[in-house]
Amino acid sequence: MDHTPDLDPAALARRQSTFSSSAYSTTSSSSPDFTNDFAITPDSENDGEPHLVPKIEELEDDATKDLEDAKSAAAVGHVTLPTPRKRGRPRKHPIVENKNKKASHPRSKTGCGTCRARKKKCDEGKPICMNCEKNNVVCDGYEPRQPWRGGKQRTVTMVQRSSIPAELPMLVDGIDGTVDQLFFHHFTAHVGKVLSLNDHQNPFLEIIVPMAMGHTGLMHSLLYLSGSCLLANEPNQSAIAEWEQRQEHHSSKAMRLLQQDLAEASDSRPDSVAIIGDPSIAQTLILCLQTVCAGDLAGSYRFHLNAMKEMLTQRQVSFPNEQLRQFILEFLLYHDYSSSITSLHNPLDQRSMTLMDNFRLPEFMIQPQAGTLLGVMDGLFGFISRIRMIRDQMRTQRASNQGHWWDAQIIDDALAIDKALRNWTCVHQPDSPRYTASLLYRQCTWVYLHRTIQLSKPSPTFKQAVDQGLEYLRVLSTDGSTQSILLMPLFLLGCAAFDPEQRPEISAAFQRLQEWSNLGNIKYARVIVEQIWEMMDQGQEEETWDWETIIANRGWDFLIT
Repeated sequence: MDHTPDLDPAALARRQSTFSSSAYSTTSSSSPDFTNDFAITPDSENDGEPHLVPKIEELEDDATKDLEDAKSAAAVGHVTLPTPRKRGRPRKHPIVENKNKKASHPRSKTGCGTCRARKKKCDEGKPICMNCEKNNVVCDGYEPRQPWRGGKQRTVTMVQRSSIPAELPMLVDGIDGTVDQLFFHHFTAHVGKVLSLNDHQNPFLEIIVPMAMGHTGLMHSLLYLSGSCLLANEPNQSAIAEWEQRQEHHSSKAMRLLQQDLAEASDSRPDSVAIIGDPSIAQTLILCLQTVCAGDLAGSYRFHLNAMKEMLTQRQVSFPNEQLRQFILEFLLYHDYSSSITSLHNPLDQRSMTLMDNFRLPEFMIQPQAGTLLGVMDGLFGFISRIRMIRDQMRTQRASNQGHWWDAQIIDDALAIDKALRNWTCVHQPDSPRYTASLLYRQCTWVYLHRTIQLSKPSPTFKQAVDQGLEYLRVLSTDGSTQSILLMPLFLLGCAAFDPEQRPEISAAFQRLQEWSNLGNIKYARVIVEQIWEMMDQGQEEETWDWETIIANRGWDFLIT
């Protein structure tokens, strides 16, 4: 007998609609009654009371067939209410558990440090776990419990930790990293000693370096100079890229900080002459030396020399002591007057003359010990300036194609210079190496004068004058304290060496000076001297008179200091 209750068509349609929407909907929430794994169906043998039937997961491909079967059952009055599937894609095949698979234990987050490092389950026994005791290993113990913190508190903590400096500050401002340390060591161990011309003191190590320790701009200038010296000597190619990068860094920093210092000095005294501090002018000095050491051929040194002239003549300069004042002024005058020997256009102007005339030593300083750069203190550069004026007058007459290059006034001026050189006396003691160096400077000053007014051709006088200069060089060749001042006299001797037998010794002196100092401008001075020798041997003696034009035709502009 069929105990299935009769259903009217409306009730049957509502039940069919409920079946369809609950069985296949994947977007609506399921009732707790339909989230178990059983289906409820009436039992014909139990007076229609429903009983639980285990759910069998159905395949997607049979979804349409199940719906048709349900409709058929409803049509005959026997309805089975299927349990709706859980949300998500149903499985096509049931999961088969591998009974042979070893059970895995989740890694404990509260276990001891040893078990967590060994990725073993910890029994969390205290004070030490039994697992470590059983395996005879040291138990690292347990991390202390941390108080609970909300998201906002964790964010604040992370920000605070990120604001803590990760590295120590720099020991010296401007020196950052191993390359900068190499630059600084190279300056103190080599460059500073090469640039110093004094027997009893070194202004670069005793004045400039201590000042740079407390002035970042000066330190960048010093490292820029030292890096240029290293790069000028063709270092290891594997390191050259990093060296060039650091050199450019120090160059840009030095120039920017110098401009800031000068701007601040002008802003601080808007209604009067600005006072330039000693670190600023020391920076300018170092930047000028950088062009020399790097072998610059573009005449960049002129910018720095002119800036120093401007600072010393048009503005007030603050010096911490008289020693620095003397060093700065003497450096400027030495390089300014030396540049007139190789420059096509005379760089000496009224500012140069004023600085030379006003250059005075403090009364407490002894004259022979005070002078560090030959030619400035002893008056020889005054003769260099007068000879340069004669050369400019003769160059003008040569350009006008006159039959002779001199006139009576030029000869009178030359004879006056010759007389003054003969009456000149050295301020150094005869047993001092600087005594011999001073005589070499006087000798080469006379060679400069003789080479200017005499015909450009071999003569016994030229040979005798050059031989005497070479004799002075032989005495000084083993004394390192005077090597830095030998490039200028060596250049003048080379330009007057018409005798081929004198040239090998001059070439050897160039090579010796290059190996000792590694300055970048020495090789270019040697190239010009060797070109003059070639022109002499080719019968172009007259053209060798104007070596300034020979240098300019190459597009070069460099110092012989």
